[in-house]
Amino acid sequence: MAKISERGILMPASPIRKLVPYAEDAKKRGIKVYHLNIGQPDIKTPDEAFDALRNFKIKTAEYSHSAGNESYRRGLAGYYGSVGINVTYQDILVTTGGSEAIIFAMLATMNPGDEVIIPEPFYTNYNGFAVQAGVTIVPVTSSIESGFALPPISEFEKKITPKTKAVLVCNPNNPTGYLYSKSELQQLRDLVLKHDLFLFADEVYREFCYDGHEHFSVLNLDGLDNHAVLFDSVSKRYSECGTRIGALVSRNKDVIGTALKYAQARLSPPLLGQIAAEGSLKVGREYFDEVYNEYINRRNFVIQALNKIEGVFAPMPKGAFYTILQLPVEDAEDFCVWLLRDFNYKGETVMLAPAAGFYSTPGLGKNEARIAYVLNVEELSRAVVVLEEALKAYKTR
Repeated sequence: MAKISERGILMPASPIRKLVPYAEDAKKRGIKVYHLNIGQPDIKTPDEAFDALRNFKIKTAEYSHSAGNESYRRGLAGYYGSVGINVTYQDILVTTGGSEAIIFAMLATMNPGDEVIIPEPFYTNYNGFAVQAGVTIVPVTSSIESGFALPPISEFEKKITPKTKAVLVCNPNNPTGYLYSKSELQQLRDLVLKHDLFLFADEVYREFCYDGHEHFSVLNLDGLDNHAVLFDSVSKRYSECGTRIGALVSRNKDVIGTALKYAQARLSPPLLGQIAAEGSLKVGREYFDEVYNEYINRRNFVIQALNKIEGVFAPMPKGAFYTILQLPVEDAEDFCVWLLRDFNYKGETVMLAPAAGFYSTPGLGKNEARIAYVLNVEELSRAVVVLEEALKAYKTR
């Protein structure tokens, strides 16, 4: 019998989505499921995106340039300029979501067997991207006690080998909500310059920084023009997950030129997605202010409510719309499955993402789960009540 590839066998299933069949079964039984497991905002997509699509008059849906429409890349460069990041449209490659940007960057800068150091817990799909590129992820563990701050640089130094080619951070962080400071990023800059590495930064949650904390981009670190590679997306900024438009941004011409070869092989990024994304560049400050205020309210409510539950600890996120919570259970995945398969409170239950899937080191995150506070406060309030009742029932089952 013909066999599938070793790469295919190694390709991990998403731990964020692996419990979906249990959720679907629960819904078929008439149970309402509060989805806190996935970063799909319920925030309204701006009218400008849909207006751009409605007003786009064409007779043929043609391929765009492999690097993306020039008008969109120029507009995107303008957006970056407005947030203090000075790049030209030629430094930008439009991708099919931020995911493709990460894959292209790995393929453009790393050979099979090379290593990328990533603070853990990290966005689980980095594992899949690394498998596709034949790259090995080397984790450096951060701690819930510190709110998942950047581990000491000495811990990164210990992990560097001749195979190390890059360090990757997500800032603000998914899944922890931690926002790396300028000082922490400068430490990483010194590290990558010392060892001649790339510094990859997933900055898709740039707009979501709280409590007066400001985002600092790796593209604004001195001396990193040939080392810094930024990944971006409109998915969360404009609540446009389904448009599948991202960007790979770097002043390193060799990185962009090499990534373009992979972009040419997939022909072009989505045409209609680019139209919507370009239209979104017209969105005014009031949209972001409204979204920002909504997330602040959600964050403040849910973190306070979670920490009132006996045995639960959730650090206060500085950015994005996620937090990792510590649960009074030995096996969070078993608890998360039980929530969907066996439990409901007044016809309702909650879906969480077991945090072990966000760690690379075996055994870590066993009693942790990630939540995405992407529901309105009323639904979050109900979800917390259900979670508290579930923990009581799980303990005495």
